[in-house]
Order: sequence, then structure tokens, then C-alpha cells
Amino acid sequence: MAATETRYCYRHPDRPTGLSCSECGRPICTDCMTAAPVGLRCPDHAGTARSQRRVGMSTRAIRVPRAAGGSMSAPITRLLIALNVGVYLVTAVQGNGLNSPGGSLFYKWVLFGPSVDHGDWWRLVTAMFLHGSILHIGFNMFALWIIGAPVEQYLGPERYIGLYLVSGLAGSAGALLQTPTTLIVGASGAIFGILGAMLILEYQATGRLAGNAMTWIVINLAIGFAIPGVAWGGHIGGVIGGILITLAYAHGGRRGRAAYGRLGLTGAAVLVAVAAGSVLVAYWRVRGLA
Repeated sequence: MAATETRYCYRHPDRPTGLSCSECGRPICTDCMTAAPVGLRCPDHAGTARSQRRVGMSTRAIRVPRAAGGSMSAPITRLLIALNVGVYLVTAVQGNGLNSPGGSLFYKWVLFGPSVDHGDWWRLVTAMFLHGSILHIGFNMFALWIIGAPVEQYLGPERYIGLYLVSGLAGSAGALLQTPTTLIVGASGAIFGILGAMLILEYQATGRLAGNAMTWIVINLAIGFAIPGVAWGGHIGGVIGGILITLAYAHGGRRGRAAYGRLGLTGAAVLVAVAAGSVLVAYWRVRGLA
């Protein structure tokens, strides 16, 4: 099947979809799908998925459908990686080379509590597109592709971009709580938000929290605590934001409700609430009230 061919739900022919049943391969829409530990199931095979959950399955990573052409479709993740790399190259040219970025854009966008206090609130967002070294951006972009692509495919582009940006904003607030007078950069808050989302999605699929997402969260938090100079507050803020947002997408965590689909009023309201809360936390911190 050509990668450009549009597929439609076999039960609702008017609904285009990128999802398919992991048992029979037929295309299904979000109303027809059931999340299972081994992928998504159509209504005809949902009973099989339920019986597998009853007898117990080992914890597995989220499995998502692939695009019609066989390769994973993750346009927002690709765009975010391109933006991060593009900004890094600009700061490398303006600064002192590939491993020592700087210059006007870097210092205009970097997160710094006193500058935020003086009105530079955009730094809460722009800092997530800056990185401090080749190793820093390389690790973050690799992680973004590995975990971001499947989560984007599962949530859909609208929910995913909201998750990324607002989790990054929550990460900025968390980083300011930890260290308001240090220059802070990096997409880690947003990436931890995606890990928080993956934690909820794995729980929906398996009924257990002790999966790949929890392992990655614990290991990376431990690394952040162990390495001096890491803004681990941003990691914690990001993962909390990602969990709250995905719980809202899932209507409190009910199975299958966080799956691929449109943003919806509830999801939009929670994104606004988490974003506003993050700004309020940042304001409280930089005003010296903490």
C-alpha cells in the first residue's frame, strides 16, 4: 500500500484513520479501538484483548500502529527535532562553535529568573529550544525521537504538541523553583512530560505502572540528581505536567480514552490550566515569595 493512501475505519467509512487492529490489520477509528498490552484491537477482537488482561500479561512498551507505508508517521516530532537543531546551529554560529553555543539569540532566550522577573516571560518557552553542547542536544533529540514518535502516533498531533509545549512550560517552572538564578536551557522538561504521558498510556494498556516508562523516569531522574549542574527541578516539573495532561486526555485514566484523537474541550481546558499554573509558580518564585 502506498504511503500516501488514506485509510478509513472499516466500520465507519467516512472516518480517515492511521490506526489499525494489531490482530487482523483492519483500519479502525478511535471510537472502535480498544487498547491492549499487545497493541490496539478492533471491536471483533477486543474480547481477546480483555481475556489476555484477565490472565495476566508481562509489562510491555506501548505498541502503536504504523503508517500505511510501513514507517512510523511522526511529523510533529520531526518538526520539533528540526527546530531544536536549527536553533542550536544558530547559537553555535553566534557563539564559539558547535560545542560552545552563545550569542544574542541564546542570551535572549535562555531561562534566567531575574530576567523573567523583569518581564521576559517568553523565556519560559524559548529556553526549551536551547541546548548547551553537542552531547546535550544529541542526547535530548535521540530521546525525543525514541519516545516522542510513538506517543505522537498514539495521541495524535494536536494532543501531542499541547503535551510537549505545556510540559516544557511546567519544566521551566520546576527548574526555576530549584535554581532561579542559574542560566537554564534544554528540552528535558518537555521530554520528561512525554515520559509522564507514556507512563499513563502504559498503565492503560497493561494495568501496571512498573513498565518501561517508569524505568526510564527513575533512571533519568537519578542521573539528574547525581550530575552537578543539572536542573532536575525541570525534569520533575515536566513529568508532573505530562502525567496531569494525559490523565485529562484519558478522562481520569480509563482504558483507551487517551488514544489518538482530537484535542477536545476537556483536554484544551487542562492544557490551559497546567500552563497557567506553571506561569503562576514561576511568578511566585522569581518574585522571591518561595
